[in-house]
Amino acid sequence: MNHYLQKTMLYHLIHQMSREGHSTRWISEHFGLNWRTVKRYLSMDERTFTEELEAGRTRGKVLDPYEGFVREKLSLYPETPAAQLHDWLKEHHPDFPHVNQKTVFNFVQHIRDKHNIPRSGEPGREYMAVEELPYGRQGQADFGFYNMRTTTGGSKKVQFFTFVLSRSRYKYVFFSDTPFTCDLLVEAHERAFRFLGGIPGEVVYDQDRLMMVSENLGDIILTGGFRTYVTQRGITTWFCRKADPESKGKVENVVKYVKRNFLYNRHYRDPETLNDEAVAWLHRTANNLPHGTTGKVPRDELQTEQGYLAPFYPVAVPKQEYPVHAVRRDNTISWKGNLYSVPLGTYAGPGTTVTVKPSDGVITVLDAMGSTVCTHRVSPLKGQKIIHTDHKRDKSAGAAEMMECLAAMMPDRDAAMAWLKRVRDSKPRYIRDQVQALTQTVSALEPEVAARTLEYCMANGIDGAADFRAIAARLAAQSQPRQGEARVIRMNPLGGGRIPGADIQPGRSDITDYDALLGGG
Repeated sequence: MNHYLQKTMLYHLIHQMSREGHSTRWISEHFGLNWRTVKRYLSMDERTFTEELEAGRTRGKVLDPYEGFVREKLSLYPETPAAQLHDWLKEHHPDFPHVNQKTVFNFVQHIRDKHNIPRSGEPGREYMAVEELPYGRQGQADFGFYNMRTTTGGSKKVQFFTFVLSRSRYKYVFFSDTPFTCDLLVEAHERAFRFLGGIPGEVVYDQDRLMMVSENLGDIILTGGFRTYVTQRGITTWFCRKADPESKGKVENVVKYVKRNFLYNRHYRDPETLNDEAVAWLHRTANNLPHGTTGKVPRDELQTEQGYLAPFYPVAVPKQEYPVHAVRRDNTISWKGNLYSVPLGTYAGPGTTVTVKPSDGVITVLDAMGSTVCTHRVSPLKGQKIIHTDHKRDKSAGAAEMMECLAAMMPDRDAAMAWLKRVRDSKPRYIRDQVQALTQTVSALEPEVAARTLEYCMANGIDGAADFRAIAARLAAQSQPRQGEARVIRMNPLGGGRIPGADIQPGRSDITDYDALLGGG
C-alpha cells in the first residue's frame, strides 16, 4: 500500500476511534504508536493534516547529497543490502553524518523506488493456485491470541484454538483464558470434531511445542500426550516446515477473521460466556455467509462434506500421570533438589501427598482431587528453599476473627481490639501476618508484661508486631529479679479484693518475760 495512503487511513481511523470514546493511550497501544503521535494527529483537522502530508513529499532528506553514490552502487550491484551500503558510505565519505541504520535503510529503499532498481539475487517466493482438495480429506488447525477489554475497564489476554475443514471452509473456534496445555489441546480437538460432526483424513499443524518435539529429519517426534491422543483417535498429522505458515493459509485466514470480525471491540466477561458467543457467531456469520474465495456457504457445504468424514465418537484419553510427592511437616515438598512451600495447613499428618505437574519452568502442585494448591517458578539452583510469604498465613479464619482471638488473650480486651484496628489501618495488606506474629509473642508473655507492652504501644503510637515484640522483651527482662534478690509474690485472689487480715502483723514477746516465768535471775 502507498505510504501516503497508509498515513491518511491511519489519520481517519485514529479520529474515528476517538469519536467512539477511546482514550489516547488505548489508541496508541492498539496501533503500536507513541501517544504523542496520536495526540498530534487528534489535534490536526483534515486540512492541516493534508498540508503536512504534502509538505513531507518535498521535504529534503539528510542523505540527499549521497544519492548519486548510492544510485551508482545499486546500479552496479542491485543485490547490495542497506547495511553494506552504510559501511561503503562511511568508508568513501569521511564526513558522512552519524545517522541511525534505519535512516540509511529508508534512504536506500527510496532510491530503489525512485530509480526503479529492484533488488535482484534470491528470487521471491512464487505462488500458484492449487486445486480444491476432495471432501473430507483435510482440516487445518492453529492458535491465536488477542487482548480484549473487560467489562470493568481493564484488559484480558485470551488464547484460542481454530479449526477449519479445507474443502467446505466450515470453521470452529475455542477460547481459553489460560495458556493451552496438552490436556486443553485434546479437549479443543474433541470439541471441534463434535461441532463438525466428523473427523477429516489428515490435520495440518504448525510446529508447536504442545504437539511436536522435533522434525528429526522428517521422522516427526510428537510430545507424549499428543502422541497418545492422535494414536487413539487415529488422526493423520501433517506439520508445516519452520517459518512457513503460508502452507496452511486457510486456517491463518480464519485466525485473522476471528480477530477482526468477532473479537474486535468485544468485551470479555468470562471464558464460558466468550465461547457461547463464539458458537453463536459461527452459526450466525462465520459459517452462514458465502466464502470470499469459493463463493459457497460453509454451512451448506458441510452437509456434503460430512458424508466423507470419519464418524465422531468420544474417546477416553487417559490423563498424563505426574509424580506424587510427600508433604513434609513444615509444609514443604522436595522437588529436584529444592524445597518448595505449600500453603499452611496442607500437611495433615503422615502420608499427606500432592501431585507435581511441571510445565515450561513452572511447577503446579495439585491435591488429591486434582485442584491446584499453588504454583512455583522452578529455581535453576540446587539446595534452595523457595517459600511464598502467602503460604505462611493461616487462611482458615478471617482477619477479623483472628483479631478477636488475639484481643481475648490480652488482660484488657477492649484496649487490645482498639490497638489492633490501628495496626490494621496502618498495614491493611499485612494484617494477617501482623496478627499471627502478635499471637506468637503474646502467648509467651506474662499477662502483666503483655498489658504493660500494650499500654506503652498505645501511648507512643507504635503499630507493628516487630516493635511490640521488642518492647515486650525489654519489659520482661526488667521484671525479672536480679541475682541475689528474693522475689516477692503477692497473692491476687480471683475476686480482685484483698484477703481480710492479710496485713495483720503478729505480736512479738520479750525474752525477759520468759526468764521471769522460768525463775531465771
